[in-house]
Amino acid sequence: MINGVYKKMKKKLLIVYTGGTIGMKKSPDGWIPASGFLKELMNENRVFRNEVMPDFDILELEPLLDSSDMSPDDWVKIAKVIEQHYTDYQGFVVLHGTDTMAYTASALSFMLEGLEKPVILTGSQIPMMLPRNDATENIIGAMLFAANHEIPEVCVFFDNILLRGCRTQKVNAEGFRAFESPNLPPLGIGGIHIKINRNIVFRSEMDTNGLTVQSQLDTRVGVLWLFPGITGEIVKNYLRPPIKGVVIQAFGSGNGPVSNQAFIQALTEANDRGVVLVDCTQCTVGTVLLADYATGTGMARAGLVSGYDMTPEAALTKLAYLLGKGYSPEEVKQWMNTNMRGEMTVSMT
Repeated sequence: MINGVYKKMKKKLLIVYTGGTIGMKKSPDGWIPASGFLKELMNENRVFRNEVMPDFDILELEPLLDSSDMSPDDWVKIAKVIEQHYTDYQGFVVLHGTDTMAYTASALSFMLEGLEKPVILTGSQIPMMLPRNDATENIIGAMLFAANHEIPEVCVFFDNILLRGCRTQKVNAEGFRAFESPNLPPLGIGGIHIKINRNIVFRSEMDTNGLTVQSQLDTRVGVLWLFPGITGEIVKNYLRPPIKGVVIQAFGSGNGPVSNQAFIQALTEANDRGVVLVDCTQCTVGTVLLADYATGTGMARAGLVSGYDMTPEAALTKLAYLLGKGYSPEEVKQWMNTNMRGEMTVSMT
């Protein structure tokens, strides 16, 4: 590869460090992100200045956060950094904690309208300061994908696989293969040779006027996990104002306990006052098909719209994004059934 693609064009990336395990130090209270420490470690590692590597700058956000402390305000901060530096770099690598990386990747997928450059999130399960870690390889892989392949998407790179950001879920808290995209093959695989699955790389036809950031997110959204015996009272209380949109994590292909009249009434009342209810499945693999079972059609009659095979992370952040645009409940429902960023396999439009 030294005489191949990596030497043809030396590109420059912006590495945005948000915190997370990858740059942590030990403290009396446990592992914490340490300001300036990741940059120090990368500067000491000559591999990052190897001739096959792209040039890069590191921008560190303040404060650095464990990703469990991330909020929608932090998604906006990351998006704004990318917008501010968009014309100066050919790609972006966002270093992020693993716990909520799938939420951030999903949110950025929607917020970065008109994206034409790669934005790749990565992190690690073991801090870079330790001799045995996955941090170095994850950063190298993310940088090489961002610099050398035309993938105009928000992605997650982890353990040599490149995944669409709004299809990604954290599936393993201990192994190096921490992320999967259960209903979509990887966009790329890094082995001896890097392979790109170009036929599934997503190019939006909806945003063609350059990069803009949708920074208004409506955080009056939530996720409700169904379980056997869930009562109408529990559902009714969860769906009270000020909630505006809810992802219902239903059974199987989108089914719920429709013989429970109080349960259905709670859903119907919320729908009637404008709460957008999106039916997603608790299953890792598969899709919502509301017409297959009576327990699914009952959910549809109560006003729920299908989330098809969206991850709950994608469905939740898409709701916040659409509601933040000021759309009416009916408009939000229509867009929830529209494949905007490759977040679903099936589209109603």
